Amino acid sequence: MQAVRKIIHVDMDAFFASVEQRDEPNYRGKPIVVGGSPEKRGAVAAASYEARKFGIRSAMPSRIAIQKCPEVIFVKPRFEVYRAVSEKIREIFYRYTDLVEPLSLDEAYLDVTTNHRGIASATVIAREIKDCICKETGLTASAGVSMNKFLAKVASGMNKPNGLFLIPPEEAAAFVEKLPIEKFHGIGKVTASKMHKLGILVGADLKQWTEEALVQRFGKVGQFYYRIARAQDDRPVNPNRTRKSIGTEKTFDNDLDDFLTLYAELEKIAHKLKERLDAKNTHGRTITLKIRYVDYHLITRRRTLAFPTSDEMLILSLAQELLLSTVDLRGKKVRLLGISVSNLGDEDENTQLYQQLALDLEI
Repeated sequence: MQAVRKIIHVDMDAFFASVEQRDEPNYRGKPIVVGGSPEKRGAVAAASYEARKFGIRSAMPSRIAIQKCPEVIFVKPRFEVYRAVSEKIREIFYRYTDLVEPLSLDEAYLDVTTNHRGIASATVIAREIKDCICKETGLTASAGVSMNKFLAKVASGMNKPNGLFLIPPEEAAAFVEKLPIEKFHGIGKVTASKMHKLGILVGADLKQWTEEALVQRFGKVGQFYYRIARAQDDRPVNPNRTRKSIGTEKTFDNDLDDFLTLYAELEKIAHKLKERLDAKNTHGRTITLKIRYVDYHLITRRRTLAFPTSDEMLILSLAQELLLSTVDLRGKKVRLLGISVSNLGDEDENTQLYQQLALDLEI
């Protein structure tokens, strides 16, 4: 009989913003945003918990953030500092296991089924890791513990900030059945809304659907939904993940020649891309827009962020900006649009991080 895996998902609390508040006493207790300023059309890379009380979230345009909280403090990112702290945190992980799968600078999966310390309890390990992070970096982290990656990821978000949540194997099925569908990792807001309209409100409702029906309704990602409704996730913690880009595109039945329609199509494409990213449990730093005109002339434009993202609204916003600055509809029509995400996870470990939230267009 195969041993039940012991998986931990560690997620730093408001990582960039917490580092800034740690290093600058004047920022503590105040709403701060790490990111580009509104004047430079920047975006929020991280918001302190004080800023989140005003509804400010990562990936939100900075101009919206300042509307929500006029007294918010914008802080220029210091990615060299964040990377140094991230490396210290990762070193703590390796004290317990070599099976560490970083997802970004501020989160990772750990498989501690067998571990360097010979500790039988994954919860004890998670607590020790959290204590070490706090003692050695001055920051807090939240951790989720369970038998697979899906459950561990959900668990880490249950008691943020500075939380620790366990989903034991014997309670996993019942936990998932009661879990609101919008709290499922891998199911975004748009999909959750569609599911609500279908009467799928909690995991038990999703579990009533056959795999074939879910695939018919949601595409291939329906296979993923079928499994997680049953608390199943066989993906291993992989310290050497295969790197690639993930994308989706659409060829239109009728060529398009107006921006409003193109914007609407980009929303659909971005949503499908988000589902694929969630199904692979990954994110990336480079957003690429692909455009093919009716004469088959193909152009691509990309923008690289300083941080990995799978946020649907940020991806859509960048794709729309690229579209607006690129497409010429004077006498032309568009037959295909596509969006892809590359530089997945921490793909370029030895490459210096960009020191701004969005670079100039790369042609």
